[in-house]
Amino acid sequence: MTAIPSFTGDANPYGGGDPYADYRTADFPFTQYADLADRRLGAGVIAANDEFFAQRENLLVPGPAEFDPEHFGHKGKIMDGWETRRRRGASADHPWPTEEDHDWALVRLGAPGVIRGIVVDTAHFRGNYPQAVSVEGTCVAGSPSPEELLGDDVKWTSLVPRTPVGGHAANGFAVDVEQCFTHLRVKQHPDGGIARLRVHGEVVPDPAWLEALGTFDVVALENGGRAEDASNLFYSPASNTIQPGRSHKMDDGWETRRRRDRGHDWIRYRLAAQAQIRALEIDTAYLKGNSAGWASVSLKDGEDGDWQEILPRTRLQPDTNHRFVLPAPAVGTQARVDIFPDGGISRLRLFGSLTREGASRLAARHQELGG
Repeated sequence: MTAIPSFTGDANPYGGGDPYADYRTADFPFTQYADLADRRLGAGVIAANDEFFAQRENLLVPGPAEFDPEHFGHKGKIMDGWETRRRRGASADHPWPTEEDHDWALVRLGAPGVIRGIVVDTAHFRGNYPQAVSVEGTCVAGSPSPEELLGDDVKWTSLVPRTPVGGHAANGFAVDVEQCFTHLRVKQHPDGGIARLRVHGEVVPDPAWLEALGTFDVVALENGGRAEDASNLFYSPASNTIQPGRSHKMDDGWETRRRRDRGHDWIRYRLAAQAQIRALEIDTAYLKGNSAGWASVSLKDGEDGDWQEILPRTRLQPDTNHRFVLPAPAVGTQARVDIFPDGGISRLRLFGSLTREGASRLAARHQELGG
């Protein structure tokens, strides 16, 4: 694992122009994994002890935080993030916060999963960011209330120990805890503001739920599928193609740069587990002048298996959902969509059910991770 860059200390006061010109960031290796705190998956900030200046829900807003230097309200500067009031000490003799003082927010992940890395982004919080942050995780079945999560019987595991952070920076933390989590408790010490929270990891689906469904989308992110690699990510991530629901705008799919050679583009996926696929969909919603011209889909069963084409190269229409029933069920653990020559698709759906071996392996992993 590459060392994670660390940013500490104040940023310069905003001096006009592009507010991101002096923003501090880095390429964090764990961002290859999906964001488990994506609202499209159902994530939410369900409680916070204080949100005096800026609302807690801003933490999970997609896209980078925005900054308007002229935007003030009756409480003060309005920020695109979660910001608490300044803490004070107990008396005039001790006006400073104590070492234990902190503010907190509870985050429900969009899907239970193993966390590989966390980004605490303090964009535009230049002199009002927290001195340090810490993050804990827990795994609680069902839909617990904030009061239940804060109960004495809930066990919290440290994912990010109390660590100094910098202002106007993407503060990244690699996580090495092989455990399934459903909720996070984010703490800022002693107070301040955080613009965005990103929680990168792998979805761990509930085998009992998938068994009850019977037939489902075996490559969907919420069911444990993931995009492992792609030929090109110029405009948007490949993981968009396995997000819930239909795309609602062009950048909610996968789009590549224009090719000027004789090649083609592709995405490779890992299915939830070994599955038998009987039907599929390729959607080009909102890709009107830039959808792929043709597409094919292939499956591979196991690491040593060969790629078998289950949908031959087929003409695609712009802004259209294409449905295909396979002539015979196909078994695999990995899938690949190839598009010709370039362009994009918004969603790929592979409908089927787990094989007996796939269900057994998934159940064993779920139990191992404490899901």
